Amino acid sequence: MDGSHTRKVIAVDWGAKRIGLAISDSTQTLARPLTIIEHKSRKENAKRIIEIANEMGADIVIIGVTYSDGNELSPSGRSAFRLAKEVEAYSNLRIFLWDEEFTTVEAKTAHILSGKSREKKRKHYDDTAAAVLLQDYLDRNKNAS
Repeated sequence: MDGSHTRKVIAVDWGAKRIGLAISDSTQTLARPLTIIEHKSRKENAKRIIEIANEMGADIVIIGVTYSDGNELSPSGRSAFRLAKEVEAYSNLRIFLWDEEFTTVEAKTAHILSGKSREKKRKHYDDTAAAVLLQDYLDRNKNAS
């Protein structure tokens, strides 16, 4: 290991009701679900994300966005983009937008395949969707270097 990857990465799966967070290990190889925070206001959400990133030793935040058919940000993607700008305004964290298409579907599939009880399967998938998003980012960046 060359020491260039020593900080963790946080991923954000934005939602109108809940925001899922995932975190990488310090080698930026593996992603895991971290927590779900309830949506309050953009400013409050941004401050909570920054607080968690600082507590966890992360200096990069990946925020998932969605696109419409015309390769423009969708309404949800624009909301996630505004959240990214808010996080950027209140911190020194490096912020990257990442296409999150299909992360929730992949997260639900992972829960179904895990064999967990039906009760546990009913939970929200926001943190798992964030982990899927983050793992995609980590894998693509590893292959790019």
